[in-house]
Amino acid sequence: MSEMLWSIVVPTYNRLPILQKCLAALERQTITEPYEIIVIDDGSSDGTVEFLTSNRDRYPHLRLLTQDHAAAATARNYGIESALGKYIAFVDSDITVNPEYLQAHTATLAQGEKVYSYGRIVDTCNLEAPDSEIVPALPMFTAAIFDTCNLAIARKWLIEAGKFDTGFFQYGWEDFELGMRVKKLGLKRLTCAGAIAFHYHAKFSIDKIPRLLDLEEQRGRMSIIFYHKHPTWEVRLMIQKTWLHLAIWGILTLGGALNDRTLKPFLGWLCDRGKAEVAMEIFRIYMNWYTVIWMYRNWDKESKLLFNA
Repeated sequence: MSEMLWSIVVPTYNRLPILQKCLAALERQTITEPYEIIVIDDGSSDGTVEFLTSNRDRYPHLRLLTQDHAAAATARNYGIESALGKYIAFVDSDITVNPEYLQAHTATLAQGEKVYSYGRIVDTCNLEAPDSEIVPALPMFTAAIFDTCNLAIARKWLIEAGKFDTGFFQYGWEDFELGMRVKKLGLKRLTCAGAIAFHYHAKFSIDKIPRLLDLEEQRGRMSIIFYHKHPTWEVRLMIQKTWLHLAIWGILTLGGALNDRTLKPFLGWLCDRGKAEVAMEIFRIYMNWYTVIWMYRNWDKESKLLFNA
C-alpha cells in the first residue's frame, strides 16, 4: 500500500445529521493519493457511534475513534496522535467540503516546506444541501491565524508545536493559541481558495439566544487562558480586550441598551418573515458587546479562579 498522504481529523459531538453530510463529501474527493478520515467521537449520545459502526460500507476511508466527553482540543490531539498521513486536514463535523478540497490543499502545501494552508469558509443554514450555497466571487481574505474549520498542515509541525492545549476546557481560542505556537516555528499561512468548507449553522431563532450568550461567556473565559499564555498586543486585538473594541461595540449597541431583551421583538419579527440570517447578523453586534463587557467585568475574578492568582 502507498504511503498515506492525508489524514482528515474530524472531532464530533452529537452532530449526526450534519456529520453524515460531512463524511459523504469527504468520501467524494477527487484526489488519487491515499487518505483516511479519522472521526473522533467525543462521547456523543445521539447514536453517532452506532450509526457509523453499522454503516461502515458507506465510508471506506473512515477510521472511528471514541473517547469520553472532554473537549475539541482533546479529540483533535487524539486524531493527530493516531494519524497515518503526512498531512493533516482539520474539518469540524458541521462542515462539508467541495470534491477538490484535498487536491487544492495539496497544491498549496507544495509551495513550501514551512507553510500551512487555509481554505475558504462559506456559512450556510441549508442542512439538506449545505454545499449548494453560492461561493462568493470576491477574493478570499481572513484575519484568522489558525481556524480548524478548514486548515491543512504537515503532521510533523503539529507534533513539534506541541499539539492543542487541553487546558482550553470550554468553547473558543484553542486553535488560535496553537496557531501562535505554529507561527513561532516560522510557518507561513497560505490561503487556498480552491478548498471550500461549507459551515452549517442552524437558523437563528429567539430560543437560541441563551445558548449563544453562554458560548460568548465561555469564549471570554478562554480568552483569559489565551492571553495568559501569550500576553501580547496581537492577542489583545484578537480577543477584543481593548478600549477601542469597548468603544466601537458600545456605540453600536448604545452602551448595551440594544440587547437581548430590547432587540427580541424586532429579531422575532425578522425571523417570522424569513430573515433569520439578517436577525443573526444584527444580534452578532450585541454578542460582540456582550463578550467585551463580560471580559472587562470578570477578568480579574475569573483569572483568580483559573490560575489561583
